[in-house]
Amino acid sequence: MSVIEINKYINMKKIGKQILYFGTIVIVSAAVSTGTFKYLEKRSGEVFYSNDSTQIFAKPVGFNLTNQTQAFETDFTVAAEKTVNAVVHIKSTVKSNDAVSSGDPFFDLFFGNRQRNQTKPQEKVGYGSGVIISSDGYIVTNNHVIDSSDDIEIIMNSNKKYKAVLVGTDPTTDIALLKVDAEDLPVISFGDSDALKVGEWVLAVGNPFMLNSTVTAGIVSAKARSIGIISGQRNQMGIESFIQTDAAVNPGNSGGALVNLRGDLVGINTAIFSQTGNYAGYSFAVPSSIVSKVVTDLKQYGTVQRAVLGIEIAEMTDELSKEKNIKLIHGIYVHSVKENGAAALGGVKDGDIITAVNGIKVRTVAQLQEQVSRYRPGDKIQITYDRNGSSKSVAVVLKNTSGNTEVVKQQGIESLGASLKDPSDADKSKLAIRYGVQVESLSEGKFKQAGIKEGFIIMKINDIRVTSPKEVEKIYKDLTSNKRSDREPVMFIAGLYPNGKTAYYAIDVSK
Repeated sequence: MSVIEINKYINMKKIGKQILYFGTIVIVSAAVSTGTFKYLEKRSGEVFYSNDSTQIFAKPVGFNLTNQTQAFETDFTVAAEKTVNAVVHIKSTVKSNDAVSSGDPFFDLFFGNRQRNQTKPQEKVGYGSGVIISSDGYIVTNNHVIDSSDDIEIIMNSNKKYKAVLVGTDPTTDIALLKVDAEDLPVISFGDSDALKVGEWVLAVGNPFMLNSTVTAGIVSAKARSIGIISGQRNQMGIESFIQTDAAVNPGNSGGALVNLRGDLVGINTAIFSQTGNYAGYSFAVPSSIVSKVVTDLKQYGTVQRAVLGIEIAEMTDELSKEKNIKLIHGIYVHSVKENGAAALGGVKDGDIITAVNGIKVRTVAQLQEQVSRYRPGDKIQITYDRNGSSKSVAVVLKNTSGNTEVVKQQGIESLGASLKDPSDADKSKLAIRYGVQVESLSEGKFKQAGIKEGFIIMKINDIRVTSPKEVEKIYKDLTSNKRSDREPVMFIAGLYPNGKTAYYAIDVSK
């Protein structure tokens, strides 16, 4: 076979570059010298190049020497260099014994599964990743990375460490916002996840297996994917519209960045499909369109403003179309409409099939959830639906879960209206107790409404011993975060007054 010389001088000094010549992708797996490369031969679909000193092996994509396409390159180094310093390592410490949830055997949502510290039996430490989104120290991560943590430590790529405070969390999207006291930090700018296309290259940046600043590459395998790890019986308000990729992610990547080749943040890596807990081919990220809205709400309101249409829905399928005796139309079938809900007031009725939101087609529940989740109560959106074969479009004013358009204020432990402290040694000795939390003072709130008096010592809540004010706060958050549907949102409190009188109270924290 005659040698066909490629009249192109190339310099391939960066590992990871892909060079396309005449329709053939050459992947640089090691640095090579500059020189004239010659096409040697094609064997079984594999191509060999040589510059007399180095031979390059490539498996071609669309190999065609007769079609002399202009050369271009896909360079991962630009995005990697822009992002590695803005992705941090997160260390979260939990001091109580029962604060850690177990992962799903099929979906390893909990990338940084906490392991018991052998030197401190009461401590459990977990690791994950986070993304710096502002130079003054705001960091976004997954809620499950820092859930129930007593201490959160941020480790920069430079190994500099900061203590982080929790600004807010949103279990319905598994997103949390942290803040560190720092300035002039490197940041990753938000990109447009809507513009992502299936087949497009993306990079996952994080800290798997304690290996800081690890970058892996893959393509977008699917969009608006729902896998049932956030939504479901335990969290019926959960929103899943994941970006699915084949970029390798592993324990420790959770909360890290998914970026496009410009280095823009298009997602927060959240879960992997695995039966072993390690990467098995697919990973999932919360799209930046959802992350951006959640972060804005947490900063502005302290809680996420969740807008709802007030409908019960299902995806249109061939089976459903036959059951309802209607022509199969891709969209979301409306089983029922809540009276005085947003959809009902907009004119949507039972049996309608929603096909678009603000002109964007929706074919799955995940796609509909993603579109509506971008808006707040009081916002107006355009709903397109099919009714009896006729397409209609109406304006709908979204409402909150309480059925109005008001901004939802943060509901924290402050609603209990109590200042808590550790009992004095004198009170412990007098009452012959070794633990408990004392009500130091009361203001208007749930404790006062229930009849609790100042000086009361809480011994147990829901049959769980409490030994510090922090534990009371954790129990409260657990009950109000929609993660434990097996428990009623009620605090059953048992304790003592300083005179030795026992007392029991039940406090509904759902209101």
